[in-house]
Amino acid sequence: MIENDQKPDSPESAQVAGADEAVSPKEQSGWAAPEVPPADPAGEEARADAAIDELLAPSAAIEQLEAEKADLTDRLVRLAADMENLRKRTQRDVDDTRKYAVSGFAGDMLVVGDNLRRALEAAPADKREADEDLRTLAEGVEMTAREMERLLEKNGITRIAAAGERFDPHRHQAMFEVPDPSVTAGTIVQVVQEGYQIGDRVLRAAMVGVSKGGPAPGDAAAGNDNADDADRADAEGVTE
Repeated sequence: MIENDQKPDSPESAQVAGADEAVSPKEQSGWAAPEVPPADPAGEEARADAAIDELLAPSAAIEQLEAEKADLTDRLVRLAADMENLRKRTQRDVDDTRKYAVSGFAGDMLVVGDNLRRALEAAPADKREADEDLRTLAEGVEMTAREMERLLEKNGITRIAAAGERFDPHRHQAMFEVPDPSVTAGTIVQVVQEGYQIGDRVLRAAMVGVSKGGPAPGDAAAGNDNADDADRADAEGVTE
C-alpha cells in the first residue's frame, strides 16, 4: 500500500484561504469612497476673515436693541419725575386742606370777636367806674374776647399788623385817607377793623385809614439817611 505524502487541508487553513478569496459587501455593491477636494488655503483664510468681520461689526439687531433701551430709559425717567411731581402736589393739597379747613368757621368767629369789641367800646372806662355791674360785665366780655383770640392763634389764625405799617393792598383795605404832612404818604394811621390771616393766606383784610400829603417813601428814606449822616458828623466833631 502506497502512503500519500500529501495531508488533507486542516480546517484552519481552509478558513484563511476562504478569507483571502472573500469580497467585501461594499465592493460587491460597487461603492467607492468620495474624493476629497484638494485644500484651498487662500479660500479658508478669506472665509475666516469674513467670519471675524461679521462678529466684530455692530449688527442692526444690536443697534435696534440699544435704541429701544435708550427710549425705555428716557420714558422711565420721565415717568419717575411725573410721579414725584404728583406726590408733591398731592402732599401740598393735603397740607392746604388741613391748614385752611377751618377758614369758613374762623371767618364766622371773627364776626363774634368784632361784636365783643363793639360791646367793650360801648362801655367806656368812666362809666365802668361809676357802675359796679357794668364793670363786672365788661371784665367778663374782655376775658371772653381774649380767650377767643388765644384759640384763633392756636389754630394758626393771627392778626395782620396794620397800625404804623406801610399800606399793602394784599393785606389792607383802605377805607379813607387822612391828610398829615408829618407822616410818610401811604402809612396806616388808623385801623377801623382788624384783619386776620390763616397761615400765609389772608382771611380778612384789615380796614384802615391811610395818610396822604406827607413825603414820599423814597424821600423819607433819603431824609432819614441824611439825618443819620449829620448825627454821625456831629458825633465825630465832638470827639475831635
